[in-house]
Amino acid sequence: MRKETESNEVAGAGKGRQNRESGSEGRQREIRLPHAGIIVLVGPSNSGKSTLLDRLVAESVIRRTEAVSSDQFRMLVGDDEYVDWKQRPRSEADVIYAEYQQVSAKAFEAMEAMLATRCRLNKLTWVDATHLYPEDRERLIQVARKAHVPVIAVVLDIPEKELLERDAQREYPRGRQRVKQQVQQFKRTLRSIREDGFDASYVLKQPDEITFVRTSNPLVTDMGTGIDIIGDIHGCYDEMMELIVRLGYVDEDGSGLYRHPEGRKLVSVGDVTSRGPESLQCLLFWQRHCAAELAYMIDSNHGWKIARYLDGRDVTLSHGDERVEMELLQLEQEQGQETAKRVRAELKTFLLDAPSHLVFSRNGVRQVVVAHAGIRDHFIGKQSKRIQDYCRYGDVEGTDEQGRPVRKDWYVDHNSGECIVWGHDPRPYPTIVNDTVNIDQGVVFGGMLTAWRMPEREAVIVPAKQDYAADPDSPLKRWEQRRFAPPNIRKFKEGFTVQTASKLDVTVHDEVAKTAIDTFSHYTVPLEELIYIPPTMSPPPGVCSIEGYLEHPQDAFQYYRSQGVTRMVAEKKHMGSRAILLLFRDEQAAVQRVGRPILGNIVTRTGRSFFDPSTEQDVLLRLHADLTADGYFDRLRTEFVLLDAEIVPWNLKARELIASQYAHVAEASLMDRSTVLDKLREAEAAGRNVDEWLQETAGKLANAETFRDVFQKYCWDVEDIGDIRIAPFHTLAHSKGAFWEQTHEWHMEQNREFARMSTLMMETEYRVIASEADEADVIRWWDEITAEGHEGIVIKPETFRAWNNNKIIQPAIKVRGRAYLHIIYGMDYLAPENLSRLRKRKTSKKERHALMESVLGMEGIERFIRREPVERIHECVLATLSLESERVDPRL
Repeated sequence: MRKETESNEVAGAGKGRQNRESGSEGRQREIRLPHAGIIVLVGPSNSGKSTLLDRLVAESVIRRTEAVSSDQFRMLVGDDEYVDWKQRPRSEADVIYAEYQQVSAKAFEAMEAMLATRCRLNKLTWVDATHLYPEDRERLIQVARKAHVPVIAVVLDIPEKELLERDAQREYPRGRQRVKQQVQQFKRTLRSIREDGFDASYVLKQPDEITFVRTSNPLVTDMGTGIDIIGDIHGCYDEMMELIVRLGYVDEDGSGLYRHPEGRKLVSVGDVTSRGPESLQCLLFWQRHCAAELAYMIDSNHGWKIARYLDGRDVTLSHGDERVEMELLQLEQEQGQETAKRVRAELKTFLLDAPSHLVFSRNGVRQVVVAHAGIRDHFIGKQSKRIQDYCRYGDVEGTDEQGRPVRKDWYVDHNSGECIVWGHDPRPYPTIVNDTVNIDQGVVFGGMLTAWRMPEREAVIVPAKQDYAADPDSPLKRWEQRRFAPPNIRKFKEGFTVQTASKLDVTVHDEVAKTAIDTFSHYTVPLEELIYIPPTMSPPPGVCSIEGYLEHPQDAFQYYRSQGVTRMVAEKKHMGSRAILLLFRDEQAAVQRVGRPILGNIVTRTGRSFFDPSTEQDVLLRLHADLTADGYFDRLRTEFVLLDAEIVPWNLKARELIASQYAHVAEASLMDRSTVLDKLREAEAAGRNVDEWLQETAGKLANAETFRDVFQKYCWDVEDIGDIRIAPFHTLAHSKGAFWEQTHEWHMEQNREFARMSTLMMETEYRVIASEADEADVIRWWDEITAEGHEGIVIKPETFRAWNNNKIIQPAIKVRGRAYLHIIYGMDYLAPENLSRLRKRKTSKKERHALMESVLGMEGIERFIRREPVERIHECVLATLSLESERVDPRL
């Protein structure tokens, strides 16, 4: 029976405290050691403590590093193994003795500090010292209690005569008087040690006849072929069975036991009972499967209350627990008192024995921790009343005005590497934060029942058949009300990791996170309205395979072919400014999604408003009127549309850049090079040999003219919004879902539809690539348009999100024309010496950023569609802005 005391439970030694008194070693020939904690050796000098440890090391029961002694630390602190002050004059002896006492005190301080560290790391340590005084033992007990590990006393009861004989044989005898004094104190220790608070104590008269056996951590088990962790069930038996069958478990022999053909096992995060319609059936399912070693179930708050009720404790059954009592009474009426009594006893034992948490390992390394309401990193793999309570209820800080517990975000401090899967706190979707996964989706409140598969890291979900709890103030309803709460900045400023459904986790370091937070707080649109930051794009990887070029389509084709892509799309690249358009069906839809009545917004790649407020409103009104007139929102049954687009002309956003960097440079270069060319022609007319110089300058002048023509091609005067053109090349999402699995041909067709609906929209020319002939055609097309001064093309795999096995690949590669690159790399970049150097440029960091920003963008949109809290969407946006803060060659 579980004791409601502060004592730890000793692995392999039963529950509660144990005492083995003098003479009991004849019956107890084997002592089972815990996997971690402190073993306190107790006994006078010469009782054989060091000898016992040497034997255990020789037998490989313990490691040499698992044994520490006070003598060892005296030497480490004070250098000397033994100090003799007895043969000295009184004036010297007092000084030496005082120094010895000081060294001893510091030695014990150092030893206890090291013990505390080992306990925190869940290590086993034997402590070799006399430990004859209660205060010495109490300090070690407190060290173990603070670290939540067992503490055991092994007491060596050796006759006084034998102790004196052994002392006489020592190199540095302790002396007859000192040994006798220790024996007297030891006798008092024998009478009181059972009251000290050890989890177990063993008194040994003949330690040589005792076998010591190491036990493994009962909280740690091998993951095997895989586990399927199921969230809070709360008596929803039908949904539970539907989920288990969907996971692939079958009852082959009709015994009612479900097995997986691959040997996978089920794991429950607890709270299988209460609130729902069939708590008893759910409990019996898990009890039978755990007994058959087909499943595991951990302790939980509802499970613990039912356990105490079944144990006859004085508990008040509420919050749905009373339904369990009703079902047990019904069982008694239907099947009789004996059956009901047996079921109660079996369930009581099952629930009382449920572990606080479980750790699943692979290849001896911890991979997954399952805890009902959460767990601190330094609790993992340990067991105590404090840990049991924490895992049942989570990190709670008081109650709110309604009396509900205020939960703290324990998961922000998780950094020990394991994936922690938990429930208890209902959320409308599986929530992944900092390598922790919440899988309580409130099935009993009409939400969903979730299973988290490991090592696949995949969620399998079944919807609730109804809202069984019928609670008007359910956690899911409260969660919806908290959607627009401001983010917890502490979670981000020290660095953070975003886990994405694209199987690529993105880690943001503190220095760039702080920069992005500062940028966000000063310049971006309100965070609840900023859903998506479009990813950067990389040029083709490596050195261009075509001589005389810095970028060429052939290298993009080769990259995708090497990744297994057989069909691609090439889109004409507009020389404009990237923009994200969020257009709502109406203002009421906006209130539901972003918290205020707007028709939408148009933002830049840095999260800022693209237009001034007046122009933005005019553009949004025009687009909304055009799409509404065509019935777009009603026809597609969506509350919003999210578009990734290019807006032209370029000078709409780049006017200052054009004036300061391009127009001024072009004007000065043309003037300078024209003057030099004129002077050289005069020199040639005067008979000077300046042919080579003249040819070089003429080429440079042509480069300057190309530079001027390229940027001017993308600039024109904008008198009103009718002069603006928007090219939406990605229809990212509707309120019903995103469009990652659609082909880019589909996206281009949507682009054509938008151009038909609104004169503000424009089509984008594109080509499909399915053969070598198509590749050759696209290269000819690229040559033609870039020769006319167009920027170039973007080559993409067939679908928005493409994979090579389990690895996501570049979503797009830009291939810019030779003429356009003059404004990127300088008007003379094609000079042989410049081109040779530039062709060695490194694109790997740009490629990495493009991939990470792409998966972040997709993750953020998915969270927005699911109506996740602002903080969760903001996490993806902030990570993208942080990546943009990192140093990458801006010309790539």
